[in-house]
Amino acid sequence: MRAIVPALTLSLSLILSPLTARADMVDDILDQQILPGMMSLASTASQLAQVAQADCRAESPQLRQAFGATFDAWVSVSHLRFGPSEADNRAFALAFWPDSRGKIPKELAKIIAEGEPSIDQPSEFASYSIAARGLYALEFLLYDANLSTRGTPETRCRLTRAIAGDIASTARAIQTDWYDNYAAQMRRPGDRYQTRTEIKQELFKALNTGFQITADMRLGRPLGSFDRPRPNRAEARRSGRSLHHVELSLRALQPLALALSGDNQELAARFQTAFSQTLTATARLDDPTLAGVADPGSRFRIEALQQQVNDLRSLAETDLGPSLGVDPGFNSLDGD
Repeated sequence: MRAIVPALTLSLSLILSPLTARADMVDDILDQQILPGMMSLASTASQLAQVAQADCRAESPQLRQAFGATFDAWVSVSHLRFGPSEADNRAFALAFWPDSRGKIPKELAKIIAEGEPSIDQPSEFASYSIAARGLYALEFLLYDANLSTRGTPETRCRLTRAIAGDIASTARAIQTDWYDNYAAQMRRPGDRYQTRTEIKQELFKALNTGFQITADMRLGRPLGSFDRPRPNRAEARRSGRSLHHVELSLRALQPLALALSGDNQELAARFQTAFSQTLTATARLDDPTLAGVADPGSRFRIEALQQQVNDLRSLAETDLGPSLGVDPGFNSLDGD
């Protein structure tokens, strides 16, 4: 009987090793990507609120720098549109975009004109329209020629501080939920997620969502059509961050795609090559606001970049998805 025990132990280890590898994959994504990303978001947002209290002028270099750092942190986790980011519409409270009906400037102009006293109360401001909250609203106050000078400096200052404080509060709530509850639920299926396949599907959905947002919205919206390009629809163009957001998104999606590739080294290598080529093409554009969509020569390069992002998405859907047990027909922007 003693001679059988080592063989039995070896057999069990061989059976369990794939499950252990998959468990480590989820833990690694949580520990190396998601949790540090949420911590960075909360930390930079807290710093933004502090800077706004010290200097709320639109032209303040320190305030604009803190704004940029917080925006960077958000874009780097913006593909993780589930769980804590989804609760209480927090993602929309942080980032109401696209604003296809121009609600943000209208809401801000109304608040500035009326000088509402409730903007100084965080609990009250949290109930305001999401069009008046978050990073895109703050961008208008800091960079828009009209809104950055509208009304009195005192009213604009109060609103700037209110938005910055609200961003910090929302980011802190997202981080707290991840650290206190949600990460543990992803590590141990049985409550929110019944199986590891569901967790893998959630992470795959986040990856695919990131590709779709970058290709269809960050690049697709300003591209419009050849006859009707829409440069004014570029994301965060007032602060000159449109192309920067494309790069940030790609750099955040790359480690997720590689981690989800698991032990499939051939697939990981293909992702690595495709990401490298796409990031190189992004750097070569040298068009911060994607204004080149209106110029035939520059437009071709932006369209080529969009196709490269779509190729990454196709690689994820046709090769990565099935390896994770995800239905090939799964669409990341569909509901659960």
